[in-house]
Amino acid sequence: MTHKIPKLSDPQKEIQVANSARESWRVFEIMAEFVSATETLASIQPAVALFGSARTPVDHPYYALAERVSRLLSDAGFSVVSGGGPGIMEASNKGAFAGKSPAVGLNIKLPHEQAANPYQDVSHSFQHFFARKVMFVKSASAYVVMPGGFGTLDELFEALTLVQTGKIRRIPIVLMVNEFWAPLLDWFKTTLVRDKMINADDLALIQVLDHPETVVQYIFDHYATRGFEPSPAEKALELNL
Repeated sequence: MTHKIPKLSDPQKEIQVANSARESWRVFEIMAEFVSATETLASIQPAVALFGSARTPVDHPYYALAERVSRLLSDAGFSVVSGGGPGIMEASNKGAFAGKSPAVGLNIKLPHEQAANPYQDVSHSFQHFFARKVMFVKSASAYVVMPGGFGTLDELFEALTLVQTGKIRRIPIVLMVNEFWAPLLDWFKTTLVRDKMINADDLALIQVLDHPETVVQYIFDHYATRGFEPSPAEKALELNL
């Protein structure tokens, strides 16, 4: 039995053409989003991006930890960039807002959960997740990742993949709260490395640190022999993200 794709009627063709035109114009919307974000974030360097759950309550130890490390990073001269929402993101912005350097929020428009927190010196809203993720990568000299859910894991694995594949320079990627991340890291070792899905030395891309002071020092140590600004070659790499 042969199957044939049915021919479109004239009204269906008109709808198809209209949808195609809308998709083409969407490309310009995305371009405008990148241009606007690039201009907004041009003056925040050096910066550290901090990620974590939007669902963490204010009285949780993770909230206090995120606020503390962000305050130290801010006082050390780093702009601190978060997703701009509640939970760990709010704690991060709050800590940086009280410090010497800008608290930056890269907000995303969502049907639920995300609402901009009030602790932002620099704020920019995105319609598209992928555009927001690119700007996190382009703006950050380091990633600090607190406990979180799918969104946090998405940002973590994005950074690991880009560094592993050489699409961006190697930056410090720090996980905070060892007991939260230990099961995942054990799975990396016992399954991913064992089955040769990753190389054993890929695990060195991640550093687990529990103390805010140690996080700040680790980032400075990483850049001890070079500047925080990407080299011309590294900037060229970023153009191919």
